[in-house]
Amino acid sequence: MLSRVWSSAVLGVDALPIEIETHIEPNIPRWTVVGLPDGAVRESRDRVWAALKTSGLPTPRGAVTVNLAPADVRKEGSAYDLPLALGLLAADGVKRGGTPEPRIAQGVLDEVVIVGELGLDGAVRPVRGVLPMAVGARDEGRRAIVVPRENAAEAAVVDGLEVYPVGSLLEAFEMLTDGAGRGTPEPARGLDVEAPTSGGPDFSDVRGQGLVKRALEVAAAGGHNALMVGPPGSGKTMLARRLPTILPPLTPAEALETTKILSVSGRSSRNGLVAERPFRSPHHTISNAGLVGGGSNPMPGEISLAHNGVLFLDELPEFDRPVLEVLRQPLEEGEVTIARARATVRYPARFMLVASMNPCPCGHAGDPTRACVCAPGQVQRYLAKVSGPLLDRIDLHVEVTPVPFEALSRREDAEPSAAVRARVVEARERQAERFRGLAGRYCNADLTAPEVRRWCRPDAAGQGLLEAALTRLGLSARAHDRILKVARTIADLAGAAAVEAPHVAEAVQYRSLDRAGWGVAG
Repeated sequence: MLSRVWSSAVLGVDALPIEIETHIEPNIPRWTVVGLPDGAVRESRDRVWAALKTSGLPTPRGAVTVNLAPADVRKEGSAYDLPLALGLLAADGVKRGGTPEPRIAQGVLDEVVIVGELGLDGAVRPVRGVLPMAVGARDEGRRAIVVPRENAAEAAVVDGLEVYPVGSLLEAFEMLTDGAGRGTPEPARGLDVEAPTSGGPDFSDVRGQGLVKRALEVAAAGGHNALMVGPPGSGKTMLARRLPTILPPLTPAEALETTKILSVSGRSSRNGLVAERPFRSPHHTISNAGLVGGGSNPMPGEISLAHNGVLFLDELPEFDRPVLEVLRQPLEEGEVTIARARATVRYPARFMLVASMNPCPCGHAGDPTRACVCAPGQVQRYLAKVSGPLLDRIDLHVEVTPVPFEALSRREDAEPSAAVRARVVEARERQAERFRGLAGRYCNADLTAPEVRRWCRPDAAGQGLLEAALTRLGLSARAHDRILKVARTIADLAGAAAVEAPHVAEAVQYRSLDRAGWGVAG
């Protein structure tokens, strides 16, 4: 007999429907799987056979042929174990009480998508990528999806799809037969995003550093990239780790995008949608593939895991220069393309890049309390590790100075993150109103060159100030546009309709690395 079971594969962050055809013919016993299966899929025979035996279900006899369609797409992973086992039972024509009807009706199988890994004892184990699979099942018009119990919360956020969690092969078999495939679905959760938990890092923990806090507020309001330069112990890492607390809450669409990436990478939460913006801080020994994604079986890298959040690169010059250079395209396009011989996948990578570095190898150039012991050539070589084109793509360059004792010893609390976030949210709302109807525009950092000329044109005084700054600093055309974008964000924070000279002046101040003599004391 022949049976058809629908499953799903993940390509990038999207799902691809997979049809599993199972044919059993009375013949010499054999097992053949066609349709570009990888090693894990070919090994499923032993897991499926043992799971059927230990579950008390019959194992088919004869020649078994399994076809995974479409045949030109590589099938990888263990998510096909459960649909393979159920397809075998349906094709074998297991009967109820001697009646001729198969216990699993083909009509039921046509309505559902099934995914899950099997243990030898018949237990159904979780798999990665269930959220995009659920979205794909709904878009294909399926009524329901059968998933491992641990993946149920993640699949239940998809509206318009019934989710049936199962803990064992026997449970799935009985649900698809006695219950006619209807069972008791997991309650739908919808796309409501829970508020982030309180009690974590807060801007009020940071003493002093008012200018740096202001710069990070501007960065958060416009989605701008930022680089903090200062001696060790000045608070760069502490400030960066508190940046997500002043970013706007995730929208339902952003939460869904972020959760899909985590699901594909096997890091999704059991509570469904991600509630907080991601903060990723990879070590400086990371490879190209670890940062942007890749591998023979492409997986998301750190920049995609930071999608809709913050990617923090501490001690920026310590990263290998080739690793840093691969950031150029994602910073401009908001996605990364990974091309392999078998397939080309795209992962979203719209993130805020926040980096920190010392002003010199010893870290004390410009430190009023300690003398720098580096030779000028050493400083130049150290700074040259970060290329000019990459610095051009970072909107704000901020000098971080050591905090004086008077600021550290103050008893009053600094401004909390909630107050800063309120201003950031108001600025983002102004931007959302400005970009209404424009696809792919979320904040000022996303503006194209024509849009910069339309919305970021300064007044006469601001134009003169910008011209003088460009002439004196020798800035590139990209830096020119980025100064205007930052000035537009500063105007949004001030509630101003137009970009004025004070907004341009503050934006120019955030280009420290373009000024000759930056980081030099005095």
